[in-house]
Amino acid sequence: MKIRIDYMISAIIALMMFTSCKKYPNPDPVFEELVNNVAPQRKVLVISIDGLTGTELQAVAPVNIAELQKNSKYSYNTLATASDAAGWVSMVTGTSFSKHQIVSDDFEKNVDPDEDEHGTITVQRNVFDYITQYRPVKTALVTPWANLREYIKNTDFSPVVSTDLAAKDSAVHIIQTQQGLGAVFVNFRAVESAGDDGGFVASNPNYKNAIVKSDEYVGHILAAVKARKNYSKEDWLIIITSNHGGSNDQPSNGFTIAYNPAFRPLELKKSGFNSVLFNSATTQAIVPDDHGLYNMGADQDFTVQMQVKFAKVTSNNGFLSKSNDASTNFTGWMWYQSSGGNMTMSAGGNLNGAPTGRVNLTTIGPVSDNTWHTVTMTVKRINATTRTMTAYVDGVLKGTPVNIHNRLSISSEEPLKIGKKTVDGVNAFSTLNSANLLIFNTALDPTTISANVSLKDVTKHPNYQNLIGYWPMDEGAESVYYNKAPQGYNMSLSGAYSWASLTDNYPPGTVSEPILSNLSIPTTVSDVAALSLYWMKIDILSDFNYDGKPYLNNFEREFLK
Repeated sequence: MKIRIDYMISAIIALMMFTSCKKYPNPDPVFEELVNNVAPQRKVLVISIDGLTGTELQAVAPVNIAELQKNSKYSYNTLATASDAAGWVSMVTGTSFSKHQIVSDDFEKNVDPDEDEHGTITVQRNVFDYITQYRPVKTALVTPWANLREYIKNTDFSPVVSTDLAAKDSAVHIIQTQQGLGAVFVNFRAVESAGDDGGFVASNPNYKNAIVKSDEYVGHILAAVKARKNYSKEDWLIIITSNHGGSNDQPSNGFTIAYNPAFRPLELKKSGFNSVLFNSATTQAIVPDDHGLYNMGADQDFTVQMQVKFAKVTSNNGFLSKSNDASTNFTGWMWYQSSGGNMTMSAGGNLNGAPTGRVNLTTIGPVSDNTWHTVTMTVKRINATTRTMTAYVDGVLKGTPVNIHNRLSISSEEPLKIGKKTVDGVNAFSTLNSANLLIFNTALDPTTISANVSLKDVTKHPNYQNLIGYWPMDEGAESVYYNKAPQGYNMSLSGAYSWASLTDNYPPGTVSEPILSNLSIPTTVSDVAALSLYWMKIDILSDFNYDGKPYLNNFEREFLK
C-alpha cells in the first residue's frame, strides 16, 4: 500500500506543534512603545529678511535673532547676489547666478541675443520640488512679493499677502495648523524698503526700526514652531538669512544663521586664502560678454597684471587669454607656460588682416616654482610704426620689449579667459592658482608697476580710474569671480573646478586674514537649498548641479541622534 509522503509530513508537523504547545506554553504578548525608537522628524524653516546686511544685523543685534545665535552656525558675511530675484533663485535652486542667469524682478532668465532662440533653456528645479519628490511632506512659501509667488508655484501653501505683518500671521497660522509640514519658507520685504529710504545703515531710524520689527515677527514664528502639537517629536533646522544685503540695484553681503538647539555656536568664515585650482582641460573663468571693453584694437594702450602660482612645469599651455587657440590664425593676446619653467606672451591679428603667425615675448620667468609671482604685461603705442609689448615679473622687467605693430588689431571675438588654450597643437593644461587679475586701459610705467606689486588696497593705485577690470578671485564659493573695478564685468567659472583653502599662502597684495579654524566656510545664499536637503536627509546628487554647500555635515557629532 502506497502512502502519500505529503500527508505523512503534515501529520508529523501537526504532532510536533501539539506536543510543543503542551510542554512549552506561549508567553504573554509584549507590546513595545515603538515611538520611542523613532528618530525625530526633521523639518526646515527658512526666513529671509531681504536687504538686511550682515554688518548692520551685527550692529543692531535684535533680541530674537541674537538668542538664536547662541545655538547657531552663523555668518555676517554671506556673499552678495546680483539682485532681489537673483538672490531668491539662488536660495531655492542651490545654484549661483552664473548658472541660473535670473536677475530681473520678473524672474525671466537673461538670454544672450546671439544665442539660438530655439535652443535648449536650462531650468533649475527648486528645493520644494526635491523635498516633495523624496519625502511625503507638505511645503509652504509665504511672501508679500507677488512675483516670487508666481515664480515658485509648487508649494502646498502659498497664501496671497501684501505686507510683512500679513506674511507673519499667515506663516504662524500654517505652522500651528498643518502637522504634515516639512519645509516652510517665509519672506519679509520691509527692511529693504526702509533702507531705500535713508540708507542701509543702523543709524537710519527707518532701517533700524524695520530690522527690530522683523525680529519681532521672527519671535512670533519661532513661538508657533515650539507650540506645535508634536514639537517634541520634531527636529527643526531654522535658517534666518537675507537674499542679499543692501538695495536691489547695489546689493552687498548679507548674513546666515543656521539654528538648532543641539548646535554649538560658531561663526562661519573664510579661513586663509581660498582659490580655484585650474588643473583640468575644462576648468575656466570667462567674461561671457564684455561688450567690447577688453578688445584693444590696433592702438589702445593697456596693462594686464595677475598673480600666478604654478604647481608644476609644463609647456605650450595657454592659461590667460583674450584670443583663440595659438595657431596659424592666431588673433588676440595670450600668456602660456613654456620651457624651463618660464612663460611666453603672444600677440597676433591674423583674422584682422595681419601676416600669418604671432609675435612672441619669450623667457619670462622663471615662474613655475609653486610660489606666487606677479606677472604684468603692458602694451603701448610709441609712434606710427611701433607698439611695444613688455613683460615684468614681480615688478622687474623681463626680456626686451617686442614690437607688435604689424599685428594690426589684436581684438578678438573670444572672451577674456583664465583656463586652457591650445598652443601649436599641444593639448596641455596648467596646474594653476591665480589671484588679483587687473586690467588698465593705459600702459603703466615701470616705476608704477614696481611700486604697486604688493598694493593691498587697489583704490589707492595711482591709476585706479584707469582700471576696467579687477578680480581678486578669493570668494571661496560659488561660480563667480566678482569684478571690483570702477567698471567692467564679472567672470563666470565652469568646468571641473573646486575651491580650496591655501591657508596662509597669500599672494602679494592680498590682505591676510587670521586663520582661526582648519575649516574655511564662506557662506552663500545658494547654501540654503543644500542645507535644507541635507537636513531632511535627501542626497544631493551631481545632476542637481548645486553650488551651495551642506556645510553642517562638518558638525554632525553635535546633533546626530
